[in-house]
Amino acid sequence: MIQRAVTPDRRNVLGQALDPCSKDPMTGFFRDGCCRTDENDMGSHTVCIRASAEFLVFSARVGNNLSTPMPEYGFDGLKPGDQWCLCAARWQEAFLHGAAPPVVLGATHERALEVIALEDLRAHAFEG
Repeated sequence: MIQRAVTPDRRNVLGQALDPCSKDPMTGFFRDGCCRTDENDMGSHTVCIRASAEFLVFSARVGNNLSTPMPEYGFDGLKPGDQWCLCAARWQEAFLHGAAPPVVLGATHERALEVIALEDLRAHAFEG
């Protein structure tokens, strides 16, 4: 088993090394498959979600249509079951409206905790 260093830029909400979120579709602020972040990531794309149909409908309704392909950006659109680095504020908004998607805790960056309570993330943890 390969041990990864737990550095501040690669620590998850559990205080462990940040796991990858998805390479298909390719996600993350840096488009490297991880929900890592830095000071340039104004949206804090730190929550690794497992997209649900309910969340995708909610997100489109509030102005962030993640389902529609945008080939000009190399984006095929998300479908239920896809994993994606979501902005922490958008996850919190979905949570407050009863539409929060499941969260992959090991792949969710610790900076998400600046916006979201760990208990709320745990309550929506994807087990799979």
